[in-house]
Amino acid sequence: MLNGKTAIVTGGSRGIGRAIALRLSSLGADIAIIYAGNSEAAEKTAEECRANGVRAIPYRCDISSGDDVRNTVKMINSELGNISVLINNAGVTKDGLVAMMSEDSWDKVLNTNLKGAYLMIRAVIPCLLRSKGGRIVNISSVSGLMGNAGQANYSASKAGLIGLTKSVARELAPKGITCNAIAPGFIRTDMTKDIEDNNPLLSSIPLGRMGEAEDVASAAAFLITSPYITGEVIRVDGGLAM
Repeated sequence: MLNGKTAIVTGGSRGIGRAIALRLSSLGADIAIIYAGNSEAAEKTAEECRANGVRAIPYRCDISSGDDVRNTVKMINSELGNISVLINNAGVTKDGLVAMMSEDSWDKVLNTNLKGAYLMIRAVIPCLLRSKGGRIVNISSVSGLMGNAGQANYSASKAGLIGLTKSVARELAPKGITCNAIAPGFIRTDMTKDIEDNNPLLSSIPLGRMGEAEDVASAAAFLITSPYITGEVIRVDGGLAM
């Protein structure tokens, strides 16, 4: 289904990014795994993708740096071929009440979660234009839809990602490029392992359980293979934010 296409997955070494990389590789896409620091995890994910008979290469990149992003995209385009799919999944948290939140905590989260997505989109647009039907999927969060106490920076970055998604969707639709977002709820990953136990919010999930990274990967695969959906935000949250 995605044979011959190259997909970038930021934050692709583990969690939701890993699950998406594996799902897209199972559909035939070659995978560029963008990671920040854990080279061992990135290479392990790449090996798992290669087991599906595709090419997969990890690339270390600071997505908050325009120069780093441009150089990395150029390298991916040279080594794996023209980029057709971008998954903006990389994200960080630095939680705290807004009255006591440092500027550094605010800047770090916004620079990675929102600025990083903007820089990646800007860098790959020429590639997506050449692909004649490129796909962008931004991984937002239900925190960007409903807010979350103690996460003003994270919620702002994820709400901004939704606005970015809709603007980019309008700009690129005439070129046949779609841009959509996924808003996961509580998904079982390394980032959420500390909040899984005895969290009162879990009782607010109508389906009664946390989601799995593969649930988000399924939504990403659906959006990538749906040429007539753009500017949409799909919640993968068990009904938490309905």
